[in-house]
Amino acid sequence: MSAEQMSALIERRLQAYLSDARIPPHLAEVMAYSVMAGGKRLRPRMLLAACDMLHGDVERALPLACAIEMIHTYSLIHDDLPCMDNDDYRRGKPTNHKVYGEGFAVLAGDGLLSYAFEIMLEAALANANDSAYLKAVDAVAKGAGVHGMVAGQACDLVNERQPAGDAQTLRHIHENKTGAMLKAAVCAGGYAAGGDETAIRALEDFGTAYGLLFQITDDILDVEGDFARMGKTLGKDASADKLTYVRLFGLETAREKAQAAACDARAALAVFEDRAAFFLALIDQTLARKS
Repeated sequence: MSAEQMSALIERRLQAYLSDARIPPHLAEVMAYSVMAGGKRLRPRMLLAACDMLHGDVERALPLACAIEMIHTYSLIHDDLPCMDNDDYRRGKPTNHKVYGEGFAVLAGDGLLSYAFEIMLEAALANANDSAYLKAVDAVAKGAGVHGMVAGQACDLVNERQPAGDAQTLRHIHENKTGAMLKAAVCAGGYAAGGDETAIRALEDFGTAYGLLFQITDDILDVEGDFARMGKTLGKDASADKLTYVRLFGLETAREKAQAAACDARAALAVFEDRAAFFLALIDQTLARKS
């Protein structure tokens, strides 16, 4: 399945989920404002691509893909709040709380997180005799929670404006804050396809390396990017004195570390041979990304 076909499937299903008449209308509007604001749909596309690479049923994995996008979006809404990063723009539009107020921004994030698990668990119940599908849901839960993204965000906050930082702490932040959900996406896709232990281990290794690559390039773009392409306020890391690869190592070494992470990601995909074309192209696109 092509990347364009996957993207079209994701957009249609997200729109259908957010049009559920049981959701209070204003809450649905606030949730949809951020979910349907654009974005790369990177995590859901990675999930479907992993499923497709292992010859799984992409339609069957679609609830997982949409759920992971909802979880990612909830994290962005909350991350933009004044009590966190206090951002005014996201994906080129005013942030959720700037349009709807902080109270509804919090509720939209809460709603998206809860709805994501409702969607995944309903799909799991429809596949009641398939433990692999439950493993996919478990992978998303762990990637999103206190062993993954939330843990990384907490460590990031703790280390803001600290006089010193070290490479081990920085890697821990990046592997959890960003990498955990990227790894969860490919592993969930692998489980949904019924992937064996070798395949899942390779996907875990790829997800870890790719997550690091993505976040290092994000650190670099916070310094070198421009608002028109990024769609969000830049220079926030430096102003908040966040621990980043650029702050700790400088731009040139950060670029070298991005290349090293890309090499690790490619090596993890070797077991899949030609079937990994989507992910190999993604690595190259990430190294060259401008947004």
